[in-house]
Amino acid sequence: MTLRIAVPNKGSLSQSASEILRESGYRQRSDSKELALSDTENDVEFFYLRPRDIALYVGEGTLDAGITGRDLLLDSGAKATEAMQLGFGRSRFHFAGPAGRYETLEELAGLRIATSYVGVVEDFLFRRGIQASVTRLDGAVETSIQLGVADVIADVVETGSTLKAAGLATFGEVILDSEAVLITREGERPEGFEIFHRRIEGVMVARSYVMMDYDIEESNLERATDLVPGREGPTISPLGKAGWVAVRVMVPRSGSQRLMDELWSLGARAILLTDIHACRL
Repeated sequence: MTLRIAVPNKGSLSQSASEILRESGYRQRSDSKELALSDTENDVEFFYLRPRDIALYVGEGTLDAGITGRDLLLDSGAKATEAMQLGFGRSRFHFAGPAGRYETLEELAGLRIATSYVGVVEDFLFRRGIQASVTRLDGAVETSIQLGVADVIADVVETGSTLKAAGLATFGEVILDSEAVLITREGERPEGFEIFHRRIEGVMVARSYVMMDYDIEESNLERATDLVPGREGPTISPLGKAGWVAVRVMVPRSGSQRLMDELWSLGARAILLTDIHACRL
């Protein structure tokens, strides 16, 4: 059975989604006008859709899985579930109003809130017992206050420069931390999904780790392996030089330069870092 996957056709998620799929060994379109692509070698078919529609297609079972934003998944109300965080397309949702006018969430009671994510905002307010009027506006919502159709907005905040230019400032706690996620329909996972999931997961791990090789005297080996134990333990091989061994170990990319410094201090030499393109753990 061919697995049917939804991919964002445009916007901030599109390019990164296609990149992670290519790294996972899947064909991807070369022309942005293509609406579908069949990867017969891997028994997968990709459909390029509006990011906001993807959760709906997956939730109703038309498609088996998809890549979209957590914000869009939650806002859709679709019967789809998050299967994996993908680490790109990160964004943070805040309430914002005229600078200096609002400070706490309690002040939202009775106000008019404009947002592109009605479902997310209404759920947030319901869980906190706050009653307010929420209106959906597509596109930029910053001007809605100036136009008199809203008192407050709820929107994605990155640098804050757009809000500042409109005379607005955030207040209260974060509504939602969002990023790109792999989703599938609720209940039993479709046939072939576990293989697809494992491939994506392998790329995610590979992006987070590097392979470290180094040579060290056997007398310092225990301290070195205590410092850098690896995921399943290091691979240790004898060297032609008496009393020395070669060590290979998988380490987190973050902090790997510091580990190189510490290993050097322990007497390790010929320390190398190499990228991992994919893995299965």
